[in-house]
Amino acid sequence: MIPQQEGHDNSGFAMVMKDLYGIFSDYKDKPLLSLACTQRGAEMVEEYMDSHNFVQLAEWIPVPNKQPGLDIQAMPYYIFRNYDYPEYYRDKSEEEKGELLLDTRLALRKMLEESGDGFVYSFWPDVLTLKEIGDPADIATYFHLWNENGCLLAKNIVAQCRQNTNYDIVRYAAHPFFLQGYTLCANGENTFFTKNKEFQKSLHRGYIGFESDSQNFLYTLHYVLHELKWPIEYYKHVITPLPFEEIDKRPDKEVLTAIRQSLANLEINGPNTIIANLPDGRMMTCCDSKKLRPVVVGGDENMVAISSEVCGINEILPNRDMSKDIYPNEREVVVITNDLEVQRWKQ
Repeated sequence: MIPQQEGHDNSGFAMVMKDLYGIFSDYKDKPLLSLACTQRGAEMVEEYMDSHNFVQLAEWIPVPNKQPGLDIQAMPYYIFRNYDYPEYYRDKSEEEKGELLLDTRLALRKMLEESGDGFVYSFWPDVLTLKEIGDPADIATYFHLWNENGCLLAKNIVAQCRQNTNYDIVRYAAHPFFLQGYTLCANGENTFFTKNKEFQKSLHRGYIGFESDSQNFLYTLHYVLHELKWPIEYYKHVITPLPFEEIDKRPDKEVLTAIRQSLANLEINGPNTIIANLPDGRMMTCCDSKKLRPVVVGGDENMVAISSEVCGINEILPNRDMSKDIYPNEREVVVITNDLEVQRWKQ
């Protein structure tokens, strides 16, 4: 955590854990609700879920370490609760279930926002989200994240040890962001924020908030892969399209021209690096068109990690073969498969 502090230094910590083990291993196919709230907020959520026929299966409420001097703006309650689907939804398709979970999260978020009683970060099977404001090291102490006690274990973890840089410090603005199985964090900025935002608001009911310009990256990833159902290679062509003179020389020029013309409002600008986790478990990274922000991929036989700075990988994988580290360039998409194979795709 310590090497990764940037932006508003010591301002927060957030993580999305996926493919959970430990205390959640028996409920991997059941949606897990992650929220931070007041007592009244907890009661409101319980009433809503009961009235909409969700059946609570399990609950984990962390017992914090409240030692004096910790820099954390703690909420009264942190609740992680597994539910079964309403009975009339249990035979629905996975796509229909996904739409129900999205609508439920949006409704809970709106309800708690209006009353000022909490934050709902994710409601999805096998996914846990935690966000808080304060010093990342103190947040880890508060939630016992330094302890390998078996409570919070996962195959895939996306974490960022800071708040956003350019906007107010609010919990929803903390990277990473999550939507229907897609997780994304970013290092940098997007100067096309307003253009992206106004277009994305018309594309999908789940594209809300916009507390950070980096949410644009997540919403475009979701739109390209989930809504349009395009291959991941086209994501890079949407956010950082090739110049027209280069497109004209390619055999797929008709496709790339159509993408650039129809989705011009999803193009991004400015220095940035994107790190994402996909619904199928793969992880990916790519950079802006000029490679103005760093990113590195490194690993060993048991783990592969992506970090915006090499010091982050040095902290968690100090004994890896550093000569095999990959520093993606501005025209690459790097994907880590579930078998830890590292694939490099040129734009």
